Amino acid sequence: MDIHKTIPTAFFALFFLCLFSVSAQDISPQPDAAIIQQHVNVLAADGMKGRGTGSKGLKKAARYIKRHFKKYGLAPAGARKYGQPFTAKVKKAVVADSLRKANNIIGFLDNDAPYTIIIGAHYDHLGMGKQGSSKHPSPEGLIHNGADDNASGVAGLLELARYFSQNETSEPYNFLFIAFSAEELGLLGSKYYVEHPVIPLKNIHFMLNMDMIGRYNPERGIGVGGYGTSSEWPAIFEGIEAKVKFFTDNAGSGGSDHGSFYAKQIPVLFFHTGGHPDYHMPSDDADKLNAEAEAKIIDLEIRIIENAMKQGKLPFTEVKN
Repeated sequence: MDIHKTIPTAFFALFFLCLFSVSAQDISPQPDAAIIQQHVNVLAADGMKGRGTGSKGLKKAARYIKRHFKKYGLAPAGARKYGQPFTAKVKKAVVADSLRKANNIIGFLDNDAPYTIIIGAHYDHLGMGKQGSSKHPSPEGLIHNGADDNASGVAGLLELARYFSQNETSEPYNFLFIAFSAEELGLLGSKYYVEHPVIPLKNIHFMLNMDMIGRYNPERGIGVGGYGTSSEWPAIFEGIEAKVKFFTDNAGSGGSDHGSFYAKQIPVLFFHTGGHPDYHMPSDDADKLNAEAEAKIIDLEIRIIENAMKQGKLPFTEVKN
C-alpha cells in the first residue's frame, strides 16, 4: 500500500463530501429577504399604477405572478391557463367603468394526494385612487402602490410556492396557490373562487391567507387569525419555535379573503402584521417593508403548514361571536 497516495485520496474525498453538503444547504429553499424585497419592489413600483382592478398595472402584476408560478413548476389551474376570469364591480358609483374584467391567478402543486392546502393573497390594490377606499383626503390621480397591502402578501405567496416546489420532500397534501383579484372591492375574487372552485371544497385541508405581512412590529408581533376554526389548531401550534413574536385570534371571518373560505366551513389561518398610518394611502411604499422580518414570518408559516400536514384532514369549527 502506498500510504502517500492513500491519505490524500481519502482527504480529498472527505473534502468534496463536505463541500457538497455545504452547497446543498446553501441552495435549500429557505425564505429569503432579498427575494421578498425584490417581489415587493416590482409589484409596488410606480409603473404598476397601484394595481387597480381591471387596470393595465394589475395585468402586469398578473403576468409577473404567472411567470413565477411557471418557474416553480406549478401547473396552470385556471379556466384560461393560470387565469380564472370574472367580472368585478367597482363600489364607487361615480366611476364610469364600474364593471371591470378581473382574474384570479391559480397554480397547482400536485403531490398526488387526496386533499389540498390553499395558500392565498390578494394582488390588487387601489390604483390611482378612483375606485374608493383610499384614506387620502384627495386621492384621485395619486398612485397607491400598496407595498404592504398587499405586495407583501403576494411575496409571501411566491416564497411559499418556491419553498414547497423545491424542497425535495414528498408532502402528503397538494397545494393550490391563488393570487386573488378585486379583494379591495369586497373580497370579490375569493368569493368568486369559492363559488367556482377548481378543486371540490370538500377536499380542502385548510386555507392560509396573507394580507399585510410586511410591517412587523416586535412589540405587537404577527397576528394569526383563524385559530378557532378547527379543534386541531392548538395541537398543530404546540411546540412551534418561531423567529418572530406571534399571537393567535380565534376569528375566522374578517376583512380579507380567508373570510370567503370560512363562510364555506373551511378551516382558515390569517397572517397580518397590523395597521399603520400608510394603510390605504399613497405612502404605502416598498422602502418601508421589513423584508427580514417577513422572511421569518414565512418561516413560521412553513412550520405550521408542516405540522398541519402530519394531521388528517382538519375538521371545521364555527367560531362563536
